[in-house]
Amino acid sequence: MLFTQTAYIGIDPTAGPKSIAYAAIDGNLRLMALGIGELDEVLAFMGGQHQAVVAINGPGNVNQGLMKSDEIREKLAIPPKPGRSDNLRLAEYLLQVRNLPIYHTPAKEEKAKPWLRLAFNLTKRLQSLGYGSEDLEMIEASADVCYQVWLGHPLFGQRSLEGRLQRQLVLFDLGLDIPDPMMYFEEITRFRILQGVLPEEHLFNSFELQVLAIAYIAWAKNNKPEDIEVVGDEKEGQIFLPSEKAYSFNKK
Repeated sequence: MLFTQTAYIGIDPTAGPKSIAYAAIDGNLRLMALGIGELDEVLAFMGGQHQAVVAINGPGNVNQGLMKSDEIREKLAIPPKPGRSDNLRLAEYLLQVRNLPIYHTPAKEEKAKPWLRLAFNLTKRLQSLGYGSEDLEMIEASADVCYQVWLGHPLFGQRSLEGRLQRQLVLFDLGLDIPDPMMYFEEITRFRILQGVLPEEHLFNSFELQVLAIAYIAWAKNNKPEDIEVVGDEKEGQIFLPSEKAYSFNKK
């Protein structure tokens, strides 16, 4: 599907073996595409875009070993103890010390989990399509980090009913043009409960909620850059996330 305007896309390589979830929204936060497919299917979709910002829920390459540098470690506000955190990227360490749920990227690809290797491959394939340029931007974002920053505390499990409701409420309140998840409760009836049939049509699944979150980060990078924070080193990999000062749904 080709969009003539800028598409803001989120891609998550953790949807399952050889499966990738993706979502695209437009400049008005309207949903334009949402699905789960294999790598070639996602690449065909991405190859049709002329102007886009894509956020990937995962790193683009292996750990480059910056945290082994004494010079870098000494400059950190919270330096790690000797021999600790060597196996983290700088961006991952900076989020870990803030108690944010971030993945760990190894220095060798053969030691990476399958979903990480899929993220590496996805990044390389997107680069071959021209992503990483001015018109086709590519960034890294973590959906788990985003949700925790937005709420200011740990969330319910992402696949649980309450976790899905919680995450969709966040996205709805951010302004995404998606169903109000509270409509779910209006559709619960005695008959449906007895039949074991719940009104799932108002709720996104866990993978859809992951990609919608980082699609929003891609949108905010261009449309509300003051609400975005970037951590890490550009050469090793930077992670984009919401600014804690800009967002917190638990503030009164």
